[in-house]
Amino acid sequence: MVQYVLHGNIDRKKWDECIARSFNGIAYAYSWYLDIVSPNWDALIKDDYKSVMPLTWRKKYGIKYLYQPFFTQQLGVFSVEKSDTYLVKNFLEAIPKQFQFIEINLNTFNLSEFSDIPVKANLTHELDLIESYEIIAKNYSENLKRNLKKAANNKLKMNFVNQPEAVIKLFKQNRGATISNLKEADYKTLSVLMEQAIKRGKGQIIHVLNEVNDLCAGAFFIESNNKVVFLFSGLSEEGKKLTAMPFLIDSFIRENAGKNITLDFEGSNDANLARFYKSFGSKECFYKRVRINRLPFPINKLKR
Repeated sequence: MVQYVLHGNIDRKKWDECIARSFNGIAYAYSWYLDIVSPNWDALIKDDYKSVMPLTWRKKYGIKYLYQPFFTQQLGVFSVEKSDTYLVKNFLEAIPKQFQFIEINLNTFNLSEFSDIPVKANLTHELDLIESYEIIAKNYSENLKRNLKKAANNKLKMNFVNQPEAVIKLFKQNRGATISNLKEADYKTLSVLMEQAIKRGKGQIIHVLNEVNDLCAGAFFIESNNKVVFLFSGLSEEGKKLTAMPFLIDSFIRENAGKNITLDFEGSNDANLARFYKSFGSKECFYKRVRINRLPFPINKLKR
């Protein structure tokens, strides 16, 4: 039986052991990560933490709802035993009625072929790094190979300095300037998240410097359960011209090739980003977005 457990009653040790042992465990689902991105999260728990599902919620105008926190691409059901459509459906049906609107992402392993719950498929890309760098690089696109040759001529340098603010500032000054839904509080959350991941030995920041040592690209990676997530990055206009991001990702692959890990590019439904991630030989993976509207009439008509 699936039980609803309030935030203060969650056994953190058992929860994290479940995520660590889960066949589909991922960094986003650990208790410390959830505490940062959704401080009051509750949970659904089955069979004494053999299967779990975080409930990340907020309250607005007196209405409690489930949402997908920033910097948390996938959540859903995690289990030490292989899940199936029935298990996922069982958890979704156990979400308490007090949550009147639900818009959350399941994970790539959550089977969800059921007709009575609306779902939408989202795209991510993954690359297994277990082969040697030479074998992985053979699957690079011709365009990527050309860009890497350009990068080699541009005298780019790697720098491993775990300073979250530099990458965040680079993003804010460039692509972030066009994104209105990321607020200052969200950047603060990201900074704390990066700091905690680094402190726990799970996070890594890579900078790319030009020939005069100016930062032109940066990225944050987080690791758990034999998977590394390309969680956040920043790129300047100069970095684009110098092909700094292909250089950065290729350098990461070169450093980690031959290890039993998967690189999760964390996206994307955007055609241009998808093309870029595919250029490294990554495979498409899909995860489902669940949307359930329990709002009373006529409010329910406003959230279609």
